[in-house]
Amino acid sequence: MNYRSIIILLATLVTSGICLAQTDQPVIIEDFKPSTLNQPGQQYPQVNSQGYARFRIVAPQAQSVSVSLGLGGRGGTTLTRAADSSWMGTTTGPLDKGFHYYHLTIDGGTFNDPGTLNFYGSIRWESGIEIPAQDQDFYALKDVPHGKVQQILFPSKSTNTSRRAFVYTPPDYDKNQVKHYPVLYLQHGWGEDETAWSDQGHANLIMDNLIAEGKIKPFLIVMTYGMTNDVRIGGLRNFDIKPFQTVLVDELIPYIDANFRTLSDQPHRAMAGLSMGGMETKTITMTNLDKFSHIGLLSGGTFSMDDVNKTPGFKEKIKLAFVSFGSRELGSNRGGRGFFGGDPRANADTLKQAGINSVFYVSPETAHEFLSWRRALRELATLLFKD
Repeated sequence: MNYRSIIILLATLVTSGICLAQTDQPVIIEDFKPSTLNQPGQQYPQVNSQGYARFRIVAPQAQSVSVSLGLGGRGGTTLTRAADSSWMGTTTGPLDKGFHYYHLTIDGGTFNDPGTLNFYGSIRWESGIEIPAQDQDFYALKDVPHGKVQQILFPSKSTNTSRRAFVYTPPDYDKNQVKHYPVLYLQHGWGEDETAWSDQGHANLIMDNLIAEGKIKPFLIVMTYGMTNDVRIGGLRNFDIKPFQTVLVDELIPYIDANFRTLSDQPHRAMAGLSMGGMETKTITMTNLDKFSHIGLLSGGTFSMDDVNKTPGFKEKIKLAFVSFGSRELGSNRGGRGFFGGDPRANADTLKQAGINSVFYVSPETAHEFLSWRRALRELATLLFKD
């Protein structure tokens, strides 16, 4: 694995995400509504049409309360005591559209907000808040046929345990008992787990909507834990991909092919991942070209001609090399220059000129965050398993 690439990606995590207002703050519109991720009946946190978030915490004995937004808890908002002894506060600027992790700091202790649902990220269960995006329709819950996301437990001799994965099956999977389907193995990012793509990413709803619109051929999605969180950021050089590669290639894939109606050949199997999951995807697929034909790196690296030339059979066997980033990850000035492995856009163009089906997608006005990856999955899905 290319550890310098991982370090660059994680540095992006630290420097992107929360978009705060500048010196001249606009007037805040008082049209706040409860976040869609709130627990039933809870009025806070709230968001307004500008993207501001407002919090209310009941902690009458507390001396200080603040909210830390984003992976790693950056983007702090200090709350003030209200007349009823609750604590309230509004972010100093609008947040990026889409999903954000956050937690509370109360008198020095770390807590989750009892008003909202929890999501696994930052190596712990964090509170979550959703800032509505203008294009949220593609991952919205609609009145269309829905597939299933089911938990499976598969045996892993290499780790001497049973491991968990989640499998998305399309709406018609149970109706047509003779039809077989392609499979996408989809990996989460560092600090997250196998619940991320369906909970934070709405992968199942994205698929349901695309299938209902006739934009994609139905396929299965398999999501499992990438064994990335046992190594902290400071020790990423110690991370070894081989144990996870064994679990995925030698244990999970055979289990899925044996227990689901899959098209179990290389042309009908894909792998993709976000952030560190993208780095895992690249490392595993490049050494297993006989098993994967479509590859997606979502904020998780790039393919260069050097990669292609060092990987015999890449041009012949890989049907799609997909790379995506949020526009803020690339930077308005450097356009992707400075990435280890080269400018991802230029790399994609070079591969295309060499006759490889190379696609580069940029999510507008997003950083290293789930709206970037939801959009990327939408784009990737429409390109997979074409005749």
